[in-house]
Amino acid sequence: MKKTFKLNIEGKNRDRLLDAVKHDIRKYVKRQRRVALPEGVDFWDFDCRFGSTEETAAVVHFATIIPLVDAAAKEGADSFYLELLAKAGHRKARPAEAGPQAGTEGEPSA
Repeated sequence: MKKTFKLNIEGKNRDRLLDAVKHDIRKYVKRQRRVALPEGVDFWDFDCRFGSTEETAAVVHFATIIPLVDAAAKEGADSFYLELLAKAGHRKARPAEAGPQAGTEGEPSA
């Protein structure tokens, strides 16, 4: 999805437009995640760019999209550009020493 969303349309409530934009984003993500995974792929990941225009859009993390939309609306922006492109994701194994030891969680020390 590469799209410029308008937040100010004459005759339409700005808050309802904002809700509709968020709904469109979530609907697109759900639809992309339903697509069958290719062989050797663990999950669908997304490359994301967000900005006031296509030229000024910067790479952002997928989890920050809705807060960025809210921030743009709060600042009074008339529109914003969002790019969401699905890509193949591969899970990485956690290092063994990174997590807590099994059985030691919640036990008092002697």
